[in-house]
Amino acid sequence: MAYKQEQARHPFSPVYDEGSRVLILGSFPSVISRKQGFYYANRTNRFWPVLSAVFEEEITDREAFCHRHHLALWDVIASCTISGSSDASIHDAVPNPIEDLVSEIPVRAIFTTGKLALHLYERYIDCPIEAIGLPSTSSANARMSLEDLVREYRKIRIYAEQKN
Repeated sequence: MAYKQEQARHPFSPVYDEGSRVLILGSFPSVISRKQGFYYANRTNRFWPVLSAVFEEEITDREAFCHRHHLALWDVIASCTISGSSDASIHDAVPNPIEDLVSEIPVRAIFTTGKLALHLYERYIDCPIEAIGLPSTSSANARMSLEDLVREYRKIRIYAEQKN
């Protein structure tokens, strides 16, 4: 299906609570995520299967899972011009106020899901925490196997489980 360029605004809030130790940032929600109102909602995206393997737990409630494991989710972009779900088509990006969120919660590490999210973070966000880039979990990143992604994403668990 071909999509035309459209001006889109991020349609849902970040997931976090007062115990969030790790902030995971994507670039901008996919069409399916925008329709469903939650992060990584496309069934072909491997984000949730990867986290399930990393934390060795079946995920039945995604938001509760995030809170239980001290994870916060958001995207770098608040609004942009985009064609469908294509990160490559993004322009006129306006960032989310990530610095404000980080000042409210005890984030120890920030991870980005994909090269564009890392690039956007480095370009637009003035935050004292350096982002650690992880590979995209999108099915478009077919060169990375599920096992490869799990190996890379294990870094998240280390920071999420640190007590101090």
